Amino acid sequence: MQLNSDEVLFLQSQVKTYQDDPLIQKKRWIILIVLNLFVFMSTLDGSIVNIALPSISKDLNLSIAQSQWIVSGYILTICSIILFFGRLGDIVGKINMFKLGCIIFIFGSLLCGFSHSLTFLLTSRIVQAIGASMTMANNQGIITEIFPANHRGKALGLLGTFVSLGSITGPSLGGFMVSSLGWQSIFWVNIPIGLIAIILGWMILPKDMIKLRSKLDITGSVLFALSIISLFTGLLLGQQAGYTDLRIIAAFFASVILLIFFLYVESHKEDPMIKLSIFKNPLFSLSIFCGFLVFVSNFCFNIVSPFYTQDILLLSPSHAGLVLMLFPITMVIVAPLSGALSDKIGSELLTFVGLLMMVVVQFGLAGLHQESGIWLVCVWVALLGISCGLFQSPNNSLVMSTVKRTQLGIAGSINALVRNLGMVVGISAATSILFSVMSREARYRVTALIPHRPDIFLDGMHVVFLSSASICLLGALLTGWRLYHSKRSRFKQPNIHQNVK
Repeated sequence: MQLNSDEVLFLQSQVKTYQDDPLIQKKRWIILIVLNLFVFMSTLDGSIVNIALPSISKDLNLSIAQSQWIVSGYILTICSIILFFGRLGDIVGKINMFKLGCIIFIFGSLLCGFSHSLTFLLTSRIVQAIGASMTMANNQGIITEIFPANHRGKALGLLGTFVSLGSITGPSLGGFMVSSLGWQSIFWVNIPIGLIAIILGWMILPKDMIKLRSKLDITGSVLFALSIISLFTGLLLGQQAGYTDLRIIAAFFASVILLIFFLYVESHKEDPMIKLSIFKNPLFSLSIFCGFLVFVSNFCFNIVSPFYTQDILLLSPSHAGLVLMLFPITMVIVAPLSGALSDKIGSELLTFVGLLMMVVVQFGLAGLHQESGIWLVCVWVALLGISCGLFQSPNNSLVMSTVKRTQLGIAGSINALVRNLGMVVGISAATSILFSVMSREARYRVTALIPHRPDIFLDGMHVVFLSSASICLLGALLTGWRLYHSKRSRFKQPNIHQNVK
């Protein structure tokens, strides 16, 4: 049988894997720590910048709209190029790509700290995002290659733990550093941590065993990037100008046309950026889609909950932070346990249970009001973290375990892409629903909280959480349908021993 260019491997035999090397297996957990250091930093960098925006805006004389691009530009860049770097990792080696991404991220962090204008800072953030996307696109593929199936869920669960740790540490560490050392320090803190990770990486990360003899799909990469840029332009500017604005509608239309053109080009190329056949695997496609739905739902919560705890329950920012930290803390505890459990009993049942629990929690959040007890809010927030921890690690394991070794880079980058897209779509959906309901109740356009009218905000919040519950319910129904058919097909599988006479 003749292999096509996407299936031709070199450097090592197709039979030889990292899992066959006892030395690599002996230090696989140390390798995971190195990978997770950069996962932690890239996540930290997303959450730590938010709290520094007021100081940055004051120092650089920026408006609120301008300062938001410091965060949005970072996410936009990652989403635009992450698939390209996933494919490039499959071609030149995922570990090579990860190492280079580490260096670029550290260099971008250094530039951010020296920024003296918005243009310089945005450029530096783009450099940072390029490095972050190179590591994000390939870390899950590296873990999947190195860890055997009976430890893979636990390893991917620990990856999710470090994502949560980054989101936990960002606000508190950022607040301390900004007040004590200035906003530049939030970028410079990456440098010593990154240098340690780079040195350790060069010492213990193995050489790439799998590379593809394949050409880069520049046309597909450009089309996809333009589609993402158009989508983000519509989503981000639509929050300010309104989604009925003709320019915003044009941006969405352009995004759809570019995406259709991208899919057409990919389906006719010999060496596409994404082999669309990867989506013919229902386990992979459904897991990716459910992951997207969960991130949309989570970021609906992330947007609404600070306003509810501080403006409706009248908690101080520090006390509100403690309440909301229950979400990532419980997720940190549950994610690795869920991953380890998925290695023993399989991932499909755990993802279904996690999604069902999310539906219940979102309905519970929709029932909160001005007189709700703090203990009740804490219970629902903690349960949300537990349900996400139950879902996330097994779902990541499903995504990465259902593709060929030659597609691990692109599969990991697709998984990271839907995470970032889910964040942006969730933020846009939550703000749009919230202010739409509030505007209807107030009978004029609302883009902020109305003083002395908590009832109007609560009406909007309830609709946001009911919408979020519906999103999770869709994921639960699809996952339940998959689990039912999976068990049914296994039950119907003939027993070969009964056929032996």
